[in-house]
Amino acid sequence: MTEASAAPLISGAPKQASLGLPVFRAGARLLLTSVTVLFLASLITFTLGALSKNNPAAVVLGDTATPEDIARLNHEFGLDRPLVVRYLAWVWDALHGDLGRSWFTTVPVSRSIQLAFPVDLSIALYALLLALVIGFGAGILAAARPGGVIDRIITVFCSVLATLPPFVIGIALIVLLAVKARLFPAGGYSPYAIDPVHWLRYATLPALALALEVAANIARQLRTTLVSAQAENYAIGARMRGYGRGRVLFGHVLRNAVAPTLAVVTNALPLIIGGAVMTEKLFNLPGVAQLALQSAQRGDVPVVLGTLLVTSAVVLLGTLALGALQILLDPAARRGTIPGGRR
Repeated sequence: MTEASAAPLISGAPKQASLGLPVFRAGARLLLTSVTVLFLASLITFTLGALSKNNPAAVVLGDTATPEDIARLNHEFGLDRPLVVRYLAWVWDALHGDLGRSWFTTVPVSRSIQLAFPVDLSIALYALLLALVIGFGAGILAAARPGGVIDRIITVFCSVLATLPPFVIGIALIVLLAVKARLFPAGGYSPYAIDPVHWLRYATLPALALALEVAANIARQLRTTLVSAQAENYAIGARMRGYGRGRVLFGHVLRNAVAPTLAVVTNALPLIIGGAVMTEKLFNLPGVAQLALQSAQRGDVPVVLGTLLVTSAVVLLGTLALGALQILLDPAARRGTIPGGRR
């Protein structure tokens, strides 16, 4: 048997089949789930705002407002209409790109989100990059010598990190790297467009706080998958043919372990976005999470709904992209059958 003819057996790469249907099905399920969750979340937010004892018009006008003034402002806000009518009107406007105006500042919601969103987006992408680099590096390093000293050390560290929430990791990073070592500022933000170097200094600690838990989960999943794959027949056969451990690991085994690991990244994407609330508060970041939190505390429903819609859309698009990549890299999704059972 020649090396060329043995390549499919060594790499474990089955014959490719059409990927359109699996990608479409996965995307359709995710889209349906996301739309349902967004609908329920927005409806609950609307309902809680309507049932709240706080009257936004009275809060905006202050204690000196007359009942006539409050009624007039309620009419301008649309609060004198039935809840269902108000909700359907918001959905219709949102579908046309209009998220309304803040009840308290009268600033368009889209403008407020536009100013705050780059903070979250830049730090989330930085955190995702750090999680991938640290997670894949640690997972590969641990799987290179299963049961060795490095493998055990990495496994222990990852097990500990996986149990810690981002705000606990963030406090530890502030104490160690900001207060003790003074390598990074403890809080604040500098826009990337103004000074990338300053942005990097301010963004590193919050990005690490979001990334380390995800990196630990990536490393554990990748290590487990790589160790299992190295015991498969195609990997053993490659080593018997004289391939070195590194060539087998990076040339054949790793490609089959990437897809299951991407599932961890896909599930972690909402955690990175959700963890931004505590992280922004801890590091004093002017992001969307702080905008939503402050708006919720004063009952500014249009801003809360706008941030909910935009955040959900970002999570949906990111999850769709990672899910499609996972399907493209998954050997099971590429498997095609040939009559007679031969490949």
